[in-house]
Amino acid sequence: MTFSKCVCLVCQSTVAIPKKGNVERHFRTLHGKYDTEFPPKSELRKTKVKELKSQLLGQQSFFTQATSKAKAATEASFRVSHIIVKNKKSFQDGEMVKEAFVEAAHSLFRDFKNKAEILSPIKALQLSRCTVTRRCEAMAEDLTQQMWKDIGDCECFSLQLDETDVSDTAQMCVFIRMVFSDMTAREELLTLLPMKEKTRGEDIFLSFKNFIEKTQLPVYKLVSITTDGAPAMIGHLNGFIAKCRQDDAFPDFLNYHCIIHQQALCAKMLNMKEIMDVATKIACAIRARSLQRRLFRAHLEQADCDHSDLLLHTDVRWLSRGKFLQRFRELCLEIKEFFRAIGHAEYKQLSDGEWLLDLAFLTDLTNTLNNLNLELQGKDKTVINMISSVNAFKRKLQHLSSKLQRHDLENFQNLASELEMQGKACVQLDSARYTEQIDNCLSEFEKRFQDFSLLEPVATFMCFPFREDVEIDSLSSKIATLFHLNSSGVEDEIFTLQADIELKSRAHGQFWNLLAEEKYPNMRKCATSLTAFFGSTYLCESAFSHMKIIKSKYRSTVTDEHLEMCLRLAVSSYCLDYVSLADSIQCKSSE
Repeated sequence: MTFSKCVCLVCQSTVAIPKKGNVERHFRTLHGKYDTEFPPKSELRKTKVKELKSQLLGQQSFFTQATSKAKAATEASFRVSHIIVKNKKSFQDGEMVKEAFVEAAHSLFRDFKNKAEILSPIKALQLSRCTVTRRCEAMAEDLTQQMWKDIGDCECFSLQLDETDVSDTAQMCVFIRMVFSDMTAREELLTLLPMKEKTRGEDIFLSFKNFIEKTQLPVYKLVSITTDGAPAMIGHLNGFIAKCRQDDAFPDFLNYHCIIHQQALCAKMLNMKEIMDVATKIACAIRARSLQRRLFRAHLEQADCDHSDLLLHTDVRWLSRGKFLQRFRELCLEIKEFFRAIGHAEYKQLSDGEWLLDLAFLTDLTNTLNNLNLELQGKDKTVINMISSVNAFKRKLQHLSSKLQRHDLENFQNLASELEMQGKACVQLDSARYTEQIDNCLSEFEKRFQDFSLLEPVATFMCFPFREDVEIDSLSSKIATLFHLNSSGVEDEIFTLQADIELKSRAHGQFWNLLAEEKYPNMRKCATSLTAFFGSTYLCESAFSHMKIIKSKYRSTVTDEHLEMCLRLAVSSYCLDYVSLADSIQCKSSE
């Protein structure tokens, strides 16, 4: 049967109407001698029928094989295009990949008898610039559809927003964290909004509002927004957050200043400006001129140093100061010898013991801050994890201050090393100056993280709700205030939850998804909202790093649509179904 027609195995002709009488009439009229030559139910007849079927399939495969090869080539084209854009390469690099593939195949399969057969599908790959562009558009659309399906299915979501300039166009990056009924979460790029003109809070709000209206984003599921703390975002009257609160379409939501940004601001409060200014001036004196830098590199090479150059400090990079200070301190002696060798006026600070001790202390403390910064970075970091890290760091600062007062320098390796180089004992160290710096840093942490300190008791309860020493009145009031719930209803659910023997037996695992919506509506809302919170704008910051590579000076003409498409393919965690994508288009091999 083919397309509702019967095909005769003997003569390959078709019978228009597939009825038993028509088929029998055809067989008896045209093939009357067949029963005599090949008796029914005999082995000879079975062998003949099998041979005829094989011949028919061979003829049909002549047409289907070409289609199958074209589909395979199209699927391979999708896979290669995805790799190209995921590595932030230009669309036209597909032609280079194909050329490299063919050249490699000539060597790899030189001694294969079917070399021509292997090379044929490679040459059939569709990887021209236009084809790769179309493939990426189709894949980005598929990822977008998967995301919007999840947005529709999730119980609530939170957003993080940040803005940067790329080739004179400000790009507003928006990431979404969705939480589902089973308490699982997923983080994805929601959109990239180009800001063609001004970037005031009102402009950002109007751009995002237009996106909401265009895509029908279910804003009623929004529970929190995290920003970088810029005035355009958190201004009391005209900031983006203020505009959102003034709009009736937005529900009551919480807003947070990115924890990592606040930690970086705390690090800047160290009152040791004279150390950074001198160190930066010395580094720039060496690196500002090409000749000076070449001579310094040669000097380091002759001295057989572990490092080949000085680093430069920039406030834009979170870890820059710590790495700069560590490298500068390790090369202090070489810098001093280099200035003496070239006849440069020597900086007196390089021979000042107190200044070098301050440098060593600042290096140690900045490295400690860098470790916290690294701990706060990363995908799928919940706000509970980040609050725990900050609290642990504050306790560590208190511990470091007390150890320093006792002249215990176990956690201050650079400071201990500098004292040893100067031939001084730990008791000779003026620790009061340094403990004051640590205490100032600690007080800045206490002041800046007040928003998250309000969330801490709620987070502690949600992590383990069966503690007997819970102050239910205070806790229910805080939960009701944070998540806009009824305080008495929250109290009742906490009492019920703590008395639930079945849930208590499963307290060591994930049990919030076991709570029935009818029995614990407030507790479920609290759990899903807390799971949805973004603690930082790390995803936006890392997306800007991707964006800087995608839209480089060599690809400055990339459109805003293609920029968002490339960024989505580079950062998305969704899996693509290449077979379905290949089936959705008309497959055609490359000439």
